[in-house]
Amino acid sequence: MSTTVTEKPTVSDAGVDKRPKRARKPEGQWKIDGTAPLNHVEEVKQEEDVLAVKQRVIDIYSRQGFDSIPADDLAPRFKWLGIYTQRRQDLGGELTGQVPDAELQDKYLMMRVRFDGGLASPERLRAVGEISRDYARSTADFTDRQNIQLHWIRIEDVPAIWEKLDSVGLTSILGCGDVPRIILGSPVAGVSAEEIIDATPAIEKIQRDLLPDPEFHNLPRKFKSAISGHSRQDVTHEIQDVSFIGSVHPEHGPGFECYVGGGLSTNPMIAQSLGAWIPLEEVPEVWAGVARIFRDYGFRRLRNRARLKFLVAQWGVEKFREVLENEYLGRKLIDGPHQPINPGYRDHIGAHPQKDGKFYLGVKPTVGHTTGEQLIAIAEVAERFGIERIRTTAEKELLFLDVERTDLAPLATALDETGLFSKPSEWRRNIISCTGLEFCKLAHATTKSRAVELVDELEERIGDIDVPVRIALNGCPNSCARTQVADIGFKGQTVTDADGNRVEGFQVHLGGSMNVGANFGRKVKGHKVIADEVGDYVVRVVSHFQQQRTEGETFQEWIQRADEEDLK
Repeated sequence: MSTTVTEKPTVSDAGVDKRPKRARKPEGQWKIDGTAPLNHVEEVKQEEDVLAVKQRVIDIYSRQGFDSIPADDLAPRFKWLGIYTQRRQDLGGELTGQVPDAELQDKYLMMRVRFDGGLASPERLRAVGEISRDYARSTADFTDRQNIQLHWIRIEDVPAIWEKLDSVGLTSILGCGDVPRIILGSPVAGVSAEEIIDATPAIEKIQRDLLPDPEFHNLPRKFKSAISGHSRQDVTHEIQDVSFIGSVHPEHGPGFECYVGGGLSTNPMIAQSLGAWIPLEEVPEVWAGVARIFRDYGFRRLRNRARLKFLVAQWGVEKFREVLENEYLGRKLIDGPHQPINPGYRDHIGAHPQKDGKFYLGVKPTVGHTTGEQLIAIAEVAERFGIERIRTTAEKELLFLDVERTDLAPLATALDETGLFSKPSEWRRNIISCTGLEFCKLAHATTKSRAVELVDELEERIGDIDVPVRIALNGCPNSCARTQVADIGFKGQTVTDADGNRVEGFQVHLGGSMNVGANFGRKVKGHKVIADEVGDYVVRVVSHFQQQRTEGETFQEWIQRADEEDLK
């Protein structure tokens, strides 16, 4: 039997307070605190294999309807199936965070379809397009994680949708939840003439051998991964939980540099390099080791601290590598060079050479928005030109591979006719938005439709511009649209207008970057922008930049030196 002794604080001769240290509060780290759940979500995850809910959808809920779904299945378990409830259409952003989630949710679902590595085809786009047309009110959005999201899904239709996805090798399973999300990959892996090393075998092994393993299905929270051997560093590796980018070792040749602990949201952190060079065949093993560290040592008590970045920040990257080597790999990693950061474009817009003498063509759907009918039309164009390989990207592009030189111009014209943009303006090329208030229960502001309108407005009022100005519209602080690393980032809030009304608005982040001079942007103190005035704001700030810029100066560089008045 133990006895707790409460000691009185004492002070040494030097005046140093020697009061006893307060007992450490458990963080829910399995290897330190044990596996007893410290919140309700953790309890739900331990009650059964979370994926067991899939059979209940097929056998019960799809037959008995939305009202038959118990709360714990609807959330969190449905997330493991790649589906969430969407927001009711009649509830404004001022209610976000003010009423329970159950009051905000509709009886319709969002479904996230995984395209690991961005691997698509005419057959796959047609299948998703038909699902969108038949079951999702023709909604479809390319995401910055190479997925396609659908809305207005009824629970009654989910089994039929799964069957159709399965018929073309697609799935929504593990699209959300406390699991490894889609593995981002270079959309031109194995194809591009600019590639350092083809990461395809590593992604395939992770998909085939690791993702299905239940040991990775109960992580503290989401786990975001990216693997690219392309010189453009085209998978936003700086903001992933774990990522691998192409690196050439002076002795061992092409391989990968590994980064850990990146992420945005309300506590943004840039990923840190382990300082190691990883050969291609060891990437899956290292990926699994990092995921297992997260599983065993990640913080589970508080959901807002249950991301790998907080563990990396607490330990430091040196300790993280040491634990990875000693406890999970059983060997030392090879020290490697730090790969220089690519300062240029990371997307793949336009025509680019392949290794085999053919070309790939990158085009842009505005903010990734599309429809079921458009997806079907795109598939038909690809088939007409004999294209079998299509890719989605982390920049919401569509790439068409294996194009003959003589087909580049007519293919571009045909894709333009479907509503894509083969030669987008800098505004259209560099804008991104999240789902926003239309469907998201966390949002305070409308973003998707506003971003589409903003592009048209900027093209009309400013015309094109000769330097990239990346704009991000996010409906809430979670930064799904990477607000903090945009040149002009808008974070949705409810604000007060001149007449005292509570309306949609944004806090502004300026000059953020993931690559050169990585930082999370500059905020203009006390400055908010009403949603309806976003276009005026961008025109005003960009006009000041155009008037004041020096030769060769980027927008980001100007932001760092601009007077606050010119940023309002």
